[in-house]
Amino acid sequence: MQESSTKPYLLRALHEWCTDNGYTPHIVVTIDENTVVPRAHIQDGQITLNVGHLATNGLRIGNDYIEFQARFGGITEDIFVPIAAVSAIYARETGAGMGFEVVESAPYAESDQPAQASSSSSETKKSDDAKPSHLSIVK
Repeated sequence: MQESSTKPYLLRALHEWCTDNGYTPHIVVTIDENTVVPRAHIQDGQITLNVGHLATNGLRIGNDYIEFQARFGGITEDIFVPIAAVSAIYARETGAGMGFEVVESAPYAESDQPAQASSSSSETKKSDDAKPSHLSIVK
C-alpha cells in the first residue's frame, strides 16, 4: 500500500492553527486544467484564496482537493482546488505558514467529480442556475 501524502494533513492543521489564533488563512494555488476558480482573478498563473470560515461556505479540505463557495465581486462561485496545486498556506496578518511543492494534479475521478467542476464556463453555470429570487422589496 502506497503511503498517503502529508500535504492535506498539514494544510488542515495550519488552517486550524490560523483559525484558533484569530488569523485569516490564505492559500496560494498554481492554476492547472483541474483547478476551478474565477479566471478573472488569476495573476501570473496563480491565485490567492481566503479560506477563512467567514469568507467561505461549505469549506472541505479533503485529501485530494479543497472545495468551497466564495463570493467574488458579489457573485457566488464554486471553487475546486486540487491539493497538488496548493503551493502555500499562510496567515494574512503575520505571513506565518508553509510552502509546498506543486506537482501535476490528477483529473477528478468521475465518481468524485463535483457537478460544477465540468469544463463549462462560469457564464453557462450562471444561466443554468438562474432562478427567480425569493426576496421581495420592502418599502
